[in-house]
Amino acid sequence: MPAPAVEAQGILKRFGPTLALDGVDLTVRPGESHALVGRNGAGKSTLVGVLTGLHRPESGRVRFDGEPAPSFGDTAAWRSKVACVYQKSMVVPELTVAENLFLNRFDEHDRFIRWSKLRARARTLLAEYGVDVDPGLRAKELAVEQRQFVEIAKALSCGARLIVLDEPTAQLDARGIQRLFEKLRDLQAQGVAFLYISHHLQEVYELCATVTVLRDARRVLTAPVAGLAKSDLVAAMTGEDASVVPDWEPKRSAHTGEPLLRAQGLALEGQFEPLDFAVRPGEVLGLAGAAASGNTALGETLVGMRAPTAGSIAVRGRGVRTGSVPHALEAGIGYIPEDRHRQGLVVDRSVAENATLTVTDQLGRWGTVLPSRTREFAATMIRSLDIKTRGPDQPVSGLSGGNQQKVVVARALARRPHVLVALRPTAGVDVRAKEALLGVVRRVADEGRAAVIVSDELDDLRVCDRLLVLFHGRVVGEYGVGWTDRELVAAMEGVAAMEGVAEGEGVAEREDGP
Repeated sequence: MPAPAVEAQGILKRFGPTLALDGVDLTVRPGESHALVGRNGAGKSTLVGVLTGLHRPESGRVRFDGEPAPSFGDTAAWRSKVACVYQKSMVVPELTVAENLFLNRFDEHDRFIRWSKLRARARTLLAEYGVDVDPGLRAKELAVEQRQFVEIAKALSCGARLIVLDEPTAQLDARGIQRLFEKLRDLQAQGVAFLYISHHLQEVYELCATVTVLRDARRVLTAPVAGLAKSDLVAAMTGEDASVVPDWEPKRSAHTGEPLLRAQGLALEGQFEPLDFAVRPGEVLGLAGAAASGNTALGETLVGMRAPTAGSIAVRGRGVRTGSVPHALEAGIGYIPEDRHRQGLVVDRSVAENATLTVTDQLGRWGTVLPSRTREFAATMIRSLDIKTRGPDQPVSGLSGGNQQKVVVARALARRPHVLVALRPTAGVDVRAKEALLGVVRRVADEGRAAVIVSDELDDLRVCDRLLVLFHGRVVGEYGVGWTDRELVAAMEGVAAMEGVAEGEGVAEREDGP
């Protein structure tokens, strides 16, 4: 049997008094996709840091292909062994694909960079790994999965045969995920190994052969994915009985009363066609659809991030000035953005400052902001949302992904909005954090307010009382409680969900035949 692509044994790592990894073992074989899962704060990022040479462990050892890991600090040697494709792309958007591929690795024998030669080298490299991308394009012009393919190709060109994928599908629609998985399987056939980090357990079952679970800085499970019940996997991640059901559920009864939010003839050219809908007190409405459906643009229009080309928005019967975030806030619309890193947080500021950005007018007299009031207000939100933090003054960059998202939610709820609009509110958070965040959305509605969830994640949509499904800017379906995964995915992908009928007719014909 060939030596493991990577073998980590007894890895112990501390950050001051915090034990981040406690004797963790991990083995990934050549050509294997190995899942690494666990709740936020379990130690996944620290282990990746050790495996990629960013952190030096207090004890334990790492070996690649049977050989000891490079010396700590020898960046080039580490790159020849392992690379990480992060959730946030590391390509330089203004540079071309060719420039990104060979950044800091131009031909040292040439006095000047020969651009035609560079593009030819890039074209050869991309073709070697089956990546169909024009090397002359700027990276910002690529689709998300194309940028990932470029990063993977760059890593492989440095000699790495182990690629760490950190939440690679977070910004992909169903078709993009399928294209990514097809490429990963092709590379596995060439002997490339992948350490796959994801909160989407269905992806683990679809792609990976083995899974390792970390919990509280320790490895609690390594097992073949085939035959491992999802409930057992969740139980290993949480340390709790996975059969515990959420303390929320959608409402089957019709909602009455005057709408809290109403859109009439709302349209945005090139994104979605004119549509009408209303959300009533106590209701959670889902706007479901894949990446190109227009649902994200619709959500951003509701909160003032985009100006519609036609139509109107009203909250509690009063018109809202479209295309204005401050006016939407003043009208009573709260907003949870899609990308907490880029749109939701000021990462070098504290939990308190981030949570109170929308209520600074309430934190002091005559335009002042009193630190004591800021901390007091934030402390209330921390208790209400169970944000795991050392206190209001902790920098938000030091929180886990799930707790960072709770800070974004705290800011959205700070003004007690009449309507909460949430775009993919559980992206990149673990199982329990996801349940808690959806519980917050449900609680907003149960208090007599309303919520709108914009997502293609089925788990996000399960909390909704009613769903509108968009495809290429048009509403193609409306569902109440009780929809099935199959019919909803078919609608989001623009596929008529008639396969079951056709199959049933075929069975009947066979049964009636000779």
